[in-house]
Amino acid sequence: MNTSRKIFDDLYYIGASDRRLAQFENMMPVPNGVSYNSYVVLDEKTVLLDTADNAVGAQFLENLQCTLAGRPLDYIVIHHVEPDHLALLEEVLLRHPQATVFCSAMAGKFIQQFFPHGLNATIQTLKEGDTVCSGKHTFTFVSAQMVHWPEVLVSYENVYGILFSADAFGTFGALGGNLYADEVNFDRDWLDDARRYYTNIVGKYGIQVQNLLKKASALDIKMICPLHGPVWRKDLDYFIKKHDLWSRYEPEQKAAVVLYGSMYGHTESAATFIANKLADKGFQDVRMYDAGATHVSYLVSETFRCSHIVLVAPTYNGGLYPPMENYLLDLKAHFLQGRTFAIVENGTWAPVAAKEIQKIFAEMKPNTLVEPIVTLKSAMKDEQMEEIDKMVEALG
Repeated sequence: MNTSRKIFDDLYYIGASDRRLAQFENMMPVPNGVSYNSYVVLDEKTVLLDTADNAVGAQFLENLQCTLAGRPLDYIVIHHVEPDHLALLEEVLLRHPQATVFCSAMAGKFIQQFFPHGLNATIQTLKEGDTVCSGKHTFTFVSAQMVHWPEVLVSYENVYGILFSADAFGTFGALGGNLYADEVNFDRDWLDDARRYYTNIVGKYGIQVQNLLKKASALDIKMICPLHGPVWRKDLDYFIKKHDLWSRYEPEQKAAVVLYGSMYGHTESAATFIANKLADKGFQDVRMYDAGATHVSYLVSETFRCSHIVLVAPTYNGGLYPPMENYLLDLKAHFLQGRTFAIVENGTWAPVAAKEIQKIFAEMKPNTLVEPIVTLKSAMKDEQMEEIDKMVEALG
């Protein structure tokens, strides 16, 4: 069954969604699935803009065949060669060997690496400023190096003002009947997935995203067609501003989150007490996450969202509780900066969690660490309430 969608009379969405995938990149949970977006332009020359993942291969190939409706495929544009967008290139070329493949020079090299037996294809390489004309439509290519791979190009289409943005402006989540972001309650149902997608996949490359945003600001963009998630045709500034904040590592909200690890409940009890104190101090929407039970991708996303973070961690094997250590190393890898942290450690005979956290902080981009650092011995005591109050006051 053909599930393609008409965007304009000569532009179609032919992507598909995977609702069975458990982990994106075999690492990040995607309970709402993911879409693999691809587009076709029917002009004097027909143009396929990216392929899709093998997981949706049958649906994608049927959509392509039905959309072409017997016409030959003339051009294939590859914006990004990560396999969730490149995997079906060989299958497309077996069906349309006459098609010319357009991509960056580095992408051309990577394509050969992903298909070591070779492709029966004519590959034409592009650089920033190059154009491809299909008749009525002209695509101008813009380098988006390290957003989030080094070979990435995005393209700007001249008739409708479309930015085909590769992995930029993408989000986790399978598409339902609604193709466009303005047809859903994006803030309620999609924003958390969009933030988690950005922070965990692209978050390290804030400088490069800022470079792309500057280039995009010079274009008259009326629609954004990403490779994951819904298409944007209204309120583009809303989503662009989110990416501007995230890529400048500025908190999305003045908000507090308490991240804790707890083996037997004593550290969790202290974390709950601290969360209550933060609420009393005036922080709204205070959230708590068990680092041992919550996937690190959610913790990273929440840290990008919030301005203030309290880490409540036990000592483990003479070091830092492993889920908390994993989280902090992930923050370091994603260049997280500009946040205010507080530390509460726990240990029965030799608490060292705070010391280990500070070691990691010393290797991270600049963040603020408030005093005092609070040390618990097995469980929180009444006499430590004043120290907790001082810590919360310093956060406020």
